Amino acid sequence: MANIGLLAIWFNKKIVEPLLEILRRGAEPKLLAFSAAVGFTIGLFPICGTTVILCGLAIASLGSHCHAPTVMVINLIATPVELSLVVPFLRFGEYISGGPHFPLTSDAMKKVLTLQASNEVLLSIAHALLGWLVAAPLIFAAVYILSLPLFKVLVHKFSTVPLSPKRPLSPSEVRLKVRDA
Repeated sequence: MANIGLLAIWFNKKIVEPLLEILRRGAEPKLLAFSAAVGFTIGLFPICGTTVILCGLAIASLGSHCHAPTVMVINLIATPVELSLVVPFLRFGEYISGGPHFPLTSDAMKKVLTLQASNEVLLSIAHALLGWLVAAPLIFAAVYILSLPLFKVLVHKFSTVPLSPKRPLSPSEVRLKVRDA
């Protein structure tokens, strides 16, 4: 039971609090949805341990077009999903390429650990990458489409900062402050 409490504390500190802080700052829902889609899609990259670096590269290349904290938090959220999708990406890549079926047996694991299956392992990694590359645009689109309405509601509910105006201000809404000379 104590482990569940520790897990809840960790989840609250690492996931919930950062997301609430992002929402309180009043970021645009479209930017948050785009950033979530980037973080989740890259977070599913089938080579474990590389997603943080890839997210960093994506943040650096996209600059102000993405929200860096959202990308990184969603990347962290995607980790369990990433681990569960490595084999489906592998099988999908094998199917697309018509390549040989990499056996996922204890004997195959023994060959990997004793470095006897190097060509087979490299080919299986290539198949997993191919499966991810084909699926990535669909994953990105699905996450964006599903998260945009969610972020609109959440930003409206938790934001303490007003969103930028959707329409230009009319002259009657703009007042100039004139200083006395």
